[in-house]
Amino acid sequence: MITKFDSLFAGHVDMDDVGYGGTAVNARRYPNEHLASVFDKAEAMARLMDRLGYNTFWMAEHHFQREGYECIPNVMMMALHLAHRTERLRLGCGFNITPMWHPLRLAEDYAMADILSGGRITFGVGRGYHTREVETFGAPLLDQAANRELFEEQVEIIFKAFNSEAFSHQGAHYTLPPEVPYRGYTLKELTLVPRPLRRPVECWQPVQGGSQRALEFMARHGIQAMVGGGSAEGGAMHKTVLAWQAAHAKLGQEIALGERMCFGFHFYMADSREQGMREAAKYYEENMKMFGELRLVRALTDEQIALMGDPARAPGAKLPRIEDAVASGGFLCGSPEQIIEHLKKLERAYPGLDRVSISLSVGVPKAVALEQLERFGTDVMPAFAPSPVWAPTAVA
Repeated sequence: MITKFDSLFAGHVDMDDVGYGGTAVNARRYPNEHLASVFDKAEAMARLMDRLGYNTFWMAEHHFQREGYECIPNVMMMALHLAHRTERLRLGCGFNITPMWHPLRLAEDYAMADILSGGRITFGVGRGYHTREVETFGAPLLDQAANRELFEEQVEIIFKAFNSEAFSHQGAHYTLPPEVPYRGYTLKELTLVPRPLRRPVECWQPVQGGSQRALEFMARHGIQAMVGGGSAEGGAMHKTVLAWQAAHAKLGQEIALGERMCFGFHFYMADSREQGMREAAKYYEENMKMFGELRLVRALTDEQIALMGDPARAPGAKLPRIEDAVASGGFLCGSPEQIIEHLKKLERAYPGLDRVSISLSVGVPKAVALEQLERFGTDVMPAFAPSPVWAPTAVA
């Protein structure tokens, strides 16, 4: 049963001239003052979500994006700030790009955030997808095998540090601690100071390709799966759910379909599906432009990716349209009743699913984002509220 609603904000600033015919991604430039406006935008969204009863506001770690699409470089710092601006809302690291960190610095920072926020920050890890970011920080991304090998060793270290009073590690990339003299003895072990107060640490990771190796690694470490984007569309999502269940079964863990997962969708609400698609089309197209050129939309051809960078040719080209995304189930669009119906079908198909994340495409301005989140929280979420537990009224 779906009882938790989240929203992921990757950190885009307000922008104009969006859509296939709008400014090309690589031609966008914004002054520092405008790029910094992302923090006020995130705070406004978080405060509204806190008031409406959303569960988690997820933010994404990204760097160097002068184009304005993903502009929050440290999600734990931002999450801790928002924990002091809200009352109940959880703040999610969706996701800390682990290859860009030393694993012990990441573990320390999260432990501090856990303590200072009173346990309201949710940990998350990811491998990254921007070469400009990951390779600039000295980690591999073009070499996908090397990236995964580094990531997996880093996650092993992080969980050792979280869960052990004292630990050591020897691997391909790290020897922790180094065997050096310290206060009259040779260093043999370390203790993370502080460790998170709330253990085991709840951790999430995005699922894109959904390889058997990746899913089994996540299951082994108790990491939960965020499935979104293209993976949320129709058959691709169902295959991922089945593979996720099988990965747990291999470890002797029987889970229901959709259990330990969050399904992520882009959304746009209106009085009708047709109106919603008309209003949201330019934002959907801007989202496709941004992610398509990064080759994160598997169905795109090289020719289509090239066309997306040409505002003169793209509008008339055969490129993905919002109508296709809505029809395939990856984009929730329409009236409250239509969106409720879609989510109720998910409940019936995936009895273990208890969490859904709804997100707005890049390019959606602050005012529209707040209006959309308000409408979803007011008109959709109450249809999924758990029934209150009956209790007799006390007699004076």
